[in-house]
Amino acid sequence: MIQLGDVEIRRIEELMVLEPTATFAGWQRHVAAEQPWLVPNYYDAAADAFVTSIATWLVKTPEHTIIIDTGSGNHKDRPLSPRFNQLDTPYLARLKAAGVEPKDVDLVLLTHLHVDHVGWNTVRSGERWVPTFPNATYVMSRIEREWRDPARTTATRPAAADLPFLDSVLPVIEAGQAKLVEGNETVADGIDLMPTPGHAPGQMAVRIRSRGEEALFIADVMHQPIQIYYPDWNSKYCEDQTLAPVTRRRVLDYCADTGCLMLPAHFGAPFCGRVVRKGDGFAFVPSAQMP
Repeated sequence: MIQLGDVEIRRIEELMVLEPTATFAGWQRHVAAEQPWLVPNYYDAAADAFVTSIATWLVKTPEHTIIIDTGSGNHKDRPLSPRFNQLDTPYLARLKAAGVEPKDVDLVLLTHLHVDHVGWNTVRSGERWVPTFPNATYVMSRIEREWRDPARTTATRPAAADLPFLDSVLPVIEAGQAKLVEGNETVADGIDLMPTPGHAPGQMAVRIRSRGEEALFIADVMHQPIQIYYPDWNSKYCEDQTLAPVTRRRVLDYCADTGCLMLPAHFGAPFCGRVVRKGDGFAFVPSAQMP
């Protein structure tokens, strides 16, 4: 657990996977030798792959119980993403072990609406998908909703690409539990949103402040800590390959200038840390608060 002023932060794991290094066009094996800190927590040399976390952040403030992003979900058809297809993980049991039942969650903050960030929005009930967190307001980007909704977008994509929206986002909207935002709002005392487009059109970071301390949940601004050292490296998943590195550098500047705790979505253990300046670039200092 991380204690940030009056705020408790826990990571609820869904699964760990190995991500091919081909995710980054600039990767070559010699980089691992030049950056030995990558091994073994972030890079598996034998597999030539990155250790990748799929998890959610549980945040408890004196007033709220919050989930930031909801992973991939169970029992969902994902033909375009085989590693997320028909999962059966004990995610909800792990959430309960952290002292939280689905009914206790009152805010779900969705940084963007990619397949591995919306899955536990819903669970199966008979023939329907229903909100997993029945008492929560699901905060999501208006831009993301418009872009992902096949009934609203002009984007051309295979029908299977719409499944995460149809089974994990639309049921929340139809249940009246969605709140659409522009990505720069204050959502609760000490909690606000920061636009971070590039990886996804409406991606937003979540900033939490308490008693002079600050944490920034950056979602997929970076997939791996190697991007702190090579900010111009985009993952193949970044939808706007021109804007993504601009946003990445802006976030790195912010983290280095403020000294805030940076909590990405997919880093290997210890999963989060701080950014410091190193010459003209940046370096990563993993958090000692989270093993």
